[in-house]
This record gives sequence, structure tokens and C-alpha cells, in this order.
Amino acid sequence: MNRKNALLILAASLLIPASLQASPAPETGALYQQHCASCHGSDRLGGMGPALLPENLSRLKKPEAENTIRNGRPATQMPAFNDILGSESITALADYIYRPPANTPTWGRADILDSHLLPHPQGTLPDQPVYQADMMNLFLVVEIGDHQVTLLDGDKMEPIHRFPSRYALHGGPKYSPDGRYVYFGSRDGWITKYDLYNLKVVAEVRAGINMRNIAVSADGNYVMAANYLPHTLVLFGADNLELMDIIPVENDAGESSRVSAVYAAPPRDSFIAALKDIPEAWEINVEDGEAKIRRMQTDTWLDDFFFDPGYEHLIGAARDGKHGYVINLDTGNTIAELPLPGMPHLGSGITWEYQGKRVMATPHFRTGAVSIIDMDNWEVIKTLETQGPGFFMRSHENSRYAWVDVFFGPNKDKVHVIDKQTLEIVKTLQPAPGKVAAHVEFDRYGKKLLLSIWDKDGAVIVYNADTLEEEKRIPMNKPSGKYNVWNKINYEEGTSH
Repeated sequence: MNRKNALLILAASLLIPASLQASPAPETGALYQQHCASCHGSDRLGGMGPALLPENLSRLKKPEAENTIRNGRPATQMPAFNDILGSESITALADYIYRPPANTPTWGRADILDSHLLPHPQGTLPDQPVYQADMMNLFLVVEIGDHQVTLLDGDKMEPIHRFPSRYALHGGPKYSPDGRYVYFGSRDGWITKYDLYNLKVVAEVRAGINMRNIAVSADGNYVMAANYLPHTLVLFGADNLELMDIIPVENDAGESSRVSAVYAAPPRDSFIAALKDIPEAWEINVEDGEAKIRRMQTDTWLDDFFFDPGYEHLIGAARDGKHGYVINLDTGNTIAELPLPGMPHLGSGITWEYQGKRVMATPHFRTGAVSIIDMDNWEVIKTLETQGPGFFMRSHENSRYAWVDVFFGPNKDKVHVIDKQTLEIVKTLQPAPGKVAAHVEFDRYGKKLLLSIWDKDGAVIVYNADTLEEEKRIPMNKPSGKYNVWNKINYEEGTSH
């Protein structure tokens, strides 16, 4: 290395914040500042590009990160560095971004206020849609292959519009009660409010560095964000995403916690949050723009949870456990324990009427099984064997069938169809051999449904919900979740909330 290059590297390394001095070598920090900081921030907290911290990269394996640095990311502003950096430098940069900083980054009131974007304040856009469609039978399809969202006409099953999203949307979009607006949350903390009438982003704000999900209150007045980093819940006004309250998440001893998730509980006019590092669940009511917290002690840390239709009970579980816990939300007491075979995905659970009683069903991340539970006595009435661990389960009140994928393992290209009255698998589909088939969403009537092929050359497949026959394929770039306006705003029993 010549003297000039050495001095340049030394000078660049002096610009690296103290929080990042845990890097393996100054040269790597200098490479980051030179090639990455303009988009991802000198402190790795994100900017035009996402935050590059271990918590935010959990879904991206290190070899995949190296490939992204080397070859770029199609349909984004992420360039390829293969002609600029050698293989060792690319590997070093990938190692660097997976190392936690020496000091935990902060994201407080001033940061949130500075991030606020308001291109179209509430009331400044027309109140009529700019296209013709049944506004209650629209779908939003998240395409994770190139970070886009497609708006789909649920009657014609044809795309209406396609628009870019923030990086790594997570937790599912949430609609306003009238269905006009949709709110997206991203892994790196951005909340985006989008007007489905005018096809425009109307407001954005960054609630945190690593965010789990968002929830919209039943009256449509508030949006709440659940953060891993920092350990906060953040409350916004829904109109313009103006900051209203920041709630530190900690117990009486001052121990702080990440937030596993937050959901609206419409019959209770509240939000419910589960904590990942403290065995508590919180019920949050908003009074005069301020959050009031009610704490409930739990028997374990809750990573995932589900509600009965009346929001009288919370069913929660730890991701590393084999049991679920039923909590009475009025008393805060745990009233039942559910034996579950292997890391249930309760957030994907559904309910239906079976022989005069209501049952719930959930797939499992680690076991090829669907557990079916009597919600009157909280007993498991059947454990249905599947061809592998599943991720998503969906149905509709007007459909006889429930669908569950086999997301993990060698049979990831298969999907089971379960008869809700016999509790048996009646059909197994393999729509694209070798490619992941996952996540079903029904139209508002329960007559048709969409299934995703999670591949860059993928599609959403339209099925007849009665005959189970394929009707058409709509090409898309690794489509993941699909979200029907009617089902979401009416809390349809067969979809996630």
C-alpha cells in the first residue's frame, strides 16, 4: 500500500463514530465510510438505504449479504461493487455489518421528529378514487423480490397499480377503518401511510431503528409502533403520523425489553403488546393523546400471540417453547396451558365453528403439525400431521376449507387443504415444484383466493375456493403476503389481524 492510500484510509477511519470502533480493522471501517455511509448512514442507522445492524439483518444470511454487496440488488439503488472491491474486502464488509456496535444506538424524540415526511397532509387530496373498482375487494400484494407493492382488483384479479415500498416490510400492512388508507411498517423502523384512492404516499416517519410491527386503533385515530431497538412503543396520530408519545418499555425494576408485537383490540378500544425480555403483556389505552399502561404478568416471555374473536383472551407462546398460555385479558390471569408440539406460529392462527363450538388452529415452525384447540375448555382436540413445519394458515367464514403451507423443509412447495368439518387434509397441492408455495388470502366473499409462489420468477395463483381448481397466474417478483381490504377491516375470522 502506498503512502497516499494509507493516509486516505487513516483519515477515513478517524471519521468512524466511537460506537463502531469494534470493527475487525480500521481499513474495513474506512471502506464502509467510503462506499456505504452515504446511503446507510455513517453510524449504520440507515438513510436512503436500510440500517445495517445485526438486529436488522436477521433475515439475511451473511453469504447473501456478500452476494448483495458483490452484485447489487435489482430494482433498487443498491449498486454492484464487484468491479470496485476485491473478494476479501467484500467479505470484510459483510463481517463488519454483522458486528454489533460497542454502544447501543439510540433513536429518540428529536430523531423521530427530524425523520417526519408529509408530502400530502390530511385533507389535501381528493376524496374520490382515481380508478374504478370495488374498494372493499382490493388486495395489496407485497413483492419482496424488489421491494414493491402491487394493488390488485379482487373482482377481476388484475393489477391496478405497482409502487415501491420501504426495505423489508414486516408485520403486515394495516388499513384505516374505512379502507382508504394503508399503513406499512418496515424492519428498519419506517411507517408509511399510503392513500389507496389517490395512489400516493401521504406521510412517513421513522419510529425506531429495528421495528417489529405496527397497529392501527379501532377508531382509526392512532398508530402504534413496536420496537426491538430502542426498547420502546411509539404512538402517532393517524392523520399525519405526528408523534404523540414515546413509551419506554421496562418493568418496575428498570429492566428494559424488546417488544415482540403490538395489536389493536377493537372491542376493548385498546392496544395489546407482548414483551420479549420481560414476562409481561401490556394493555394500552390512549387518553388525550397519552398512553396509559396496564401490566399483566405472564408465565413466560411471549414471542407470538393470538386473540379469541371477542378479545377476551390472549393466547401466547415463547418461540423456544412447546406450550401456549391462555391469559384472561380482564383479570390478567393465566387460566390455561396448551401442550403444543413445536414452536407454534400463533400469529397465523385462525378460528371457525366446529360442531357447535369455536375452535382455533395453528401451524408450527419446528414440527409438521397443525394443532386444533377447543376454545371453550382450551383442550387440544386434534393434532393434524402435515408434510413439514408450516408458517401461514388461512381460511374464510364462507369457505369450508382452511389452507396451510409447508414452508420449512423439503416439502416447501406443497400446500395442504383441510376440511374444517372433518378436520382432515382433503387435498395437497404442488403448484410450482421446487419453489416455495405459501400464504393464502381470500377475497371478501370467500369465493376465490390467492396463493404466493415465493420466487423472483414467481406469481400469485388464483384458486376457486369451492372447487380448489386453479384459475389463473399473475406473474410477480417473489410475492409474500397478500391483504384484502374487507377481510382486514372487518376482522374476518380466517385471516390474520
